[in-house]
Amino acid sequence: MPQTPPPSQSSDFARQISRRDLLVGAAALGVVAAAGTLPLPAFAATSLRVGYIPIIPMTQLYVLTGEGWAGDAGLTLQTTSFQSGPAMIQALASGTLDVAYVGIGPAMIARSKGVKLKVVAANVIDQVALIGRGPLAKAMAGAASPAEGVKAFRAANGRRPKIGSLPAGSVPDTVLRYWMAEVAHVASDDVEIVGMGEQPLQQALLTGAIDGASILEPILTLVQSRLQDAAIVAKAGSMFPKQPGAVLAVTEEAIARNRDAVAALVKLHIRATAFAKSNPDRTAELVTDIIGKGLVERDVMRAALTSDATTFVDDPRVILDSTKRMQAFQQTLEQITEPVDVDALFDFSFHDAAKGK
Repeated sequence: MPQTPPPSQSSDFARQISRRDLLVGAAALGVVAAAGTLPLPAFAATSLRVGYIPIIPMTQLYVLTGEGWAGDAGLTLQTTSFQSGPAMIQALASGTLDVAYVGIGPAMIARSKGVKLKVVAANVIDQVALIGRGPLAKAMAGAASPAEGVKAFRAANGRRPKIGSLPAGSVPDTVLRYWMAEVAHVASDDVEIVGMGEQPLQQALLTGAIDGASILEPILTLVQSRLQDAAIVAKAGSMFPKQPGAVLAVTEEAIARNRDAVAALVKLHIRATAFAKSNPDRTAELVTDIIGKGLVERDVMRAALTSDATTFVDDPRVILDSTKRMQAFQQTLEQITEPVDVDALFDFSFHDAAKGK
């Protein structure tokens, strides 16, 4: 995974988008409308400030910008890359972002802290799996249950397994803790959980500084391609069934200010979801250019995009119930002290309108 710039700096990705989109005029909109390929409302070029974390679950953003659809729709997307969900939430709270491609966990935490945010589309489900390397992978593979595998590891190595994930409150961290408590019945003090950023986590896996990780693609595929002793020890769908992942969230202020722009973005998001599912080769090119150029081979990225841990969706209703389950569990971890009205967090109107409902 690439190192990402601090939130105060726009990425090359952002600058490329802005330069291209500013060249789009009314004539281009007329051609697209006449062709019938993009049934979007006709409005002047509109700017939205978009924050994103450079990971695979944000693929829809890379597709709709990389293919030039945003510009064709009259949208200028001013994008900023963030290293973590909490950092993006701070930007949302300060009013410097209109849109966030962010994990559902940080989105709920933001809402609980008073950030007026609406989830208008989903990105992906079941994207977090548990990968083990070396002794941990061996112990888990030979055990009758995950709990027995952890015990076998401790007996053989004289210490607890060290499992990496993203920081507390993130979806990967929450999924790991849910799996331990509700599925695998592994006691919390039987495992050492270490929170870190994606790039450090990948390096820690490759160097053996950690024994495993609760993480998403492309790290899952990349590590297995480079380490013969690495293996998935808990599949994505088994750790937290229909686990909610990344979402497209918009501030209520942005919705009130320019509902048409948000509606256009949601339509493009839906189109990009279908594209990612049906065009893995081109999608791999676009994603590699944004988040893996020089660091992840394109064939590895393609494999990651089509793995069991990458299930693209766009309908926010798909993750409604599982989001409620995730919040209930986060409350037991005291990560959310003020429960969020999850029904109020979601706004289905944009997706329904795009689908003609």
